[in-house]
Amino acid sequence: MYESKIKDEHTELLVKAILELKTPEECYRLFDDLCTIREIQDLAQRMEVAQMLRKKTTYNEIAQKTGVSTATISRVNRCLTYGAGGYETVLKRLEEKETK
Repeated sequence: MYESKIKDEHTELLVKAILELKTPEECYRLFDDLCTIREIQDLAQRMEVAQMLRKKTTYNEIAQKTGVSTATISRVNRCLTYGAGGYETVLKRLEEKETK
């Protein structure tokens, strides 16, 4: 069983709330209310970087295409390699949906 470093009563509510979302529009509405535009952009960039890293894109190519710093790319890569598996889970599922 995975032991999260961030799990507490506050994050539990957030996770439950996200799991209740049923449509992309509901997701956009919650994130509009919950986060700043910059926070959403940062999260979206990290997902894009993770996707590119899984496709073996080089750090330089990622930095040029996304404008993300190599420090952020390195952090995402570290999470892909040694993290909790969250990126891997969702990206694999998204790829499976795209190929169907």
